[in-house]
Formats: sequence, C-alpha cells, structure tokens
Amino acid sequence: MSPSRPATGLGPIGRAIVTALCFFWAFLTLFPLYWVVVTAFKTPPAVVGGPTYIPFVDFEPSLQAWYDIVAGIRGEFVETFWHSTAVGLTSASIATLLGAMAAYALVRFPFRVRLLSGIVFFAAALGGYLLLTGWLGLSRAQALLAAFPVALLASLVVNRLPVPGPVLGNEDIIFWFVSQRMFPPIVTAFALYLMYTEIGRMGFKLIDTFWGLTLCYTAFSLPIVVWLMRDFFQALPVEVEEAAMVDNVPSWRIFAEIVLPMSLPGLVATFLITLSFVWNEFLFALFLTTSDWQTLPILVAGQNSQRGDEWWAISAAALIAIVPMMVMAALLSRLMRSGLLLGAIK
Repeated sequence: MSPSRPATGLGPIGRAIVTALCFFWAFLTLFPLYWVVVTAFKTPPAVVGGPTYIPFVDFEPSLQAWYDIVAGIRGEFVETFWHSTAVGLTSASIATLLGAMAAYALVRFPFRVRLLSGIVFFAAALGGYLLLTGWLGLSRAQALLAAFPVALLASLVVNRLPVPGPVLGNEDIIFWFVSQRMFPPIVTAFALYLMYTEIGRMGFKLIDTFWGLTLCYTAFSLPIVVWLMRDFFQALPVEVEEAAMVDNVPSWRIFAEIVLPMSLPGLVATFLITLSFVWNEFLFALFLTTSDWQTLPILVAGQNSQRGDEWWAISAAALIAIVPMMVMAALLSRLMRSGLLLGAIK
C-alpha cells in the first residue's frame, strides 16, 4: 500500500519549488530593509566608494550619521519624533474610541435615514453659507459655523417626517463611511487647508498646531475604524448583552464593561492599523504644518533637499521612522501568540 500524499497535493519537486519561491520573496522583501540598516552605519567613503555589504568585513561601521541626527544637524529629529508620537497616539485613540461606538451602534441598532433629509442638509448648508456670506457680509468661517448646525437640525426634522423617497439603512450608512476614503486625498487636504485658514482668521489657529493635525487625522481614520470594528462586533455573542439588558444594565455600561473587553483583540488591532496610517501619512502633514508641528514623514522626505544625497544620513533618518512600527507589530504578534489578547474574549 503506497503512502498517502500530503494534504497539499504537492510532490517533492513541487514543495522544493514553493520553498525556493518563498525564500526568493523573503529576499526581495528583507534585503531593502537590510540595505537601509547597514547604510545607516556606513561612512561616506564606504557609501560612495562602491557597494559594501557586511559590517566589519568590507567596511568599518560608524555612528557619525546618528551623531548628526541627535545633534540636530539633519533637522530637529527628536522634536519631530515627539510630534509624530503625540499626534499619532492621540488621533488613533480618539478615532478608535469614536469609531468603535459608531460601529457598535450600526451593528446592534437599526437606523433609517431618508434620502430627502440628506438633500435638505446639503441645500440648507450651501444655501445658508451663500446667504450669510453674500447678503449678511459674514466671513466664510463664520458663515460655515453658523450654516452647519442649522442644516443639521433641518435634516433631523425632515428625517422624522413621513416624507416620500428612498430610505437608507445600516448597510448604506456603512458604505457611506467607507466611501469617504474613495476621494482623492489632495482634494480633501486642499479643502481642509482653506477651512483651517478661515477658522484661523477668527482667532482659532489650527494650521501647524497639535489639535489641527489631530482632528484631521481623527476624521481621516474614522471610516477605516468603523469598517474594521463592525466585523469584530458582529462576531460577538449577543446573548451576553441580552442577559445584561434583562438585569436593567444601562446601554453605556453594556458597551463599556462588556462589549469593549470582549472585543479587546479587535480594538488593539484596529488601533495599531490606524496608528500606522497616521504615522506614515504625508499629504495632510505637508499641507497643514510648516515648522512647529512637522511630522517625521515630512522631515525624512526633505533630507535629500537639505544637504544632497547623503545616503548614510538619509538611511538613519528612515530607520527612525520605520523602527517604531516594527517594534509595535512585534509586540502585538508576541501578545497574540501568548494568548493574552485572545483570552480576553473568554
């Protein structure tokens, strides 16, 4: 009786080919990172004098690039690192909390939004803005801040009336959240810059500030948080929440004390994904910051224009931006393997 073939259906030659392809793909993935690491510890002659690959074998490592970064010769990296950390952690935390609340509501409670109420909101907001700026002479920021709540109130009133027209449900609202990421980012960034500029003329500075960048990244991250957390909440057993409702536990306590602890793995994963988006974001930081709250992607991107192609220094700067995300991913993977997060749902 011949031995059974492995479940994969591949023979020795097939497994060898698959293994070779995996090693080749790993080489393509890891070699650029290795090259950045070794270049960050090279001297200028070791970089411009020809390719060198192995430290202490074909070149002598040096910490000069790191000394230049700490000393501020290549820019205020220490301060900029703090900017990225503070903005990233704050905006990712706020977006995860608000997005989780929105996703839970969309999973557990039915919503009915009349299409006509959306049309009324758009018409009231645009009409009120044009009326306040053209006839009453208000500034654009004042007109925007005054027209928005009026339009929102009008749309809520219309939504409660038995008016004709299509009615949108939870799935349509989810699609609307996700569709916010379909717009070209440059359009949103330019519009946001104009709005921040107008608000700044009223005395509330948002350009090149911590809260201006944090609010932008929070709004930018909410759609992806709602989309991810919705799937996590749908997988939770609703019987636990129903048992709490029988005991007259308030809805906010059910969410805070039951749902959030049960969905801890999803919250952590969503937070890290959101933080990675914010940490690596370039376009909004380019539009909304100048010097006071510049982030790492802007500073790293400007290295080539400051002092030329000093690849040893540029590689060290790139590592400063890359390493925190690698450490965070490694910690998350370790927690998942040890069961600390997976056990939270039990």
